[in-house]
Amino acid sequence: MGAQLRIYRRRMRSVKATKKITRAMELISASRIVKAQQRVQASSPYSTELTNAVRAVALSSNTSHPLTSAAEHPKRAAVLIITADRGMAGAYSNAAIKEGDLLIASLKARGLEVDAFLVGRKAVNFYRFRDRAIKASWTGFSDNPTFESAREVSAALITTFLSDSGTPEGVDELHIIFTRFKSMILQEPIADVLLPLGSTGEAEVAGSTYEFESSAESVLNALLPRYVEARVFNAMLQSAASEHAARRRAMKSATDNADELIKSLTRLANAARQAEITQEISEIVGGADALASASAGSE
Repeated sequence: MGAQLRIYRRRMRSVKATKKITRAMELISASRIVKAQQRVQASSPYSTELTNAVRAVALSSNTSHPLTSAAEHPKRAAVLIITADRGMAGAYSNAAIKEGDLLIASLKARGLEVDAFLVGRKAVNFYRFRDRAIKASWTGFSDNPTFESAREVSAALITTFLSDSGTPEGVDELHIIFTRFKSMILQEPIADVLLPLGSTGEAEVAGSTYEFESSAESVLNALLPRYVEARVFNAMLQSAASEHAARRRAMKSATDNADELIKSLTRLANAARQAEITQEISEIVGGADALASASAGSE
């Protein structure tokens, strides 16, 4: 067997092995995305209605609450960036990190100092490689987040927000970067404001009357931590579904490319084999002619 033919066949074996891996990852992501999509659909209504309720309570009361009143002169902001723990998901994590960089640049342009809170190894490794400061990080659950994980992240964010912004532990604003799942084809990185609540838009409360027991402040104290937990959990679920969709699409593309490469290598191997056979036939014919000529000369 010729050296060139051996090289082609060795590469074909390598590509076929890679194709098995990418195909398996594509099927795994396809099976997980259905459950992830169902979790998003189940959590989104609660998150949306709780957000509207908290906004309505905040706008219906005259209470000045730290979680609903924007600081007159904000000094610091916290940004939560949600990415994946693993790779092979196309530009999913890079898009979220890029969106985070744009948000951080806009906050710094306003004169704010920014603390980075990171979810997912991709964001953590990105920041560590570039020697960027990390306020807090969480890893190990990006593709299957639980409410306990969201509660842990939310507790850290709320504690930071309630601290005095004049200290290194306190901030005046909370922002979140996540990837919104729109369809199996489209996932969009989103920058949103968590707190203060007045920064997220106005709610329609006309014609509604609210009575508070024992006070509006106590109601806000009870609702707002749940609001942050619901928003963070929904963002994690959206990002998890987007991660599975992006990985399935990336692995399908890799599998298709492997198929094309195998076909190309097969054609090259066949051509090399055909050239080798042609050369062998030519050598045999040439040898036969030489023997015939030698026999005729001896006679």
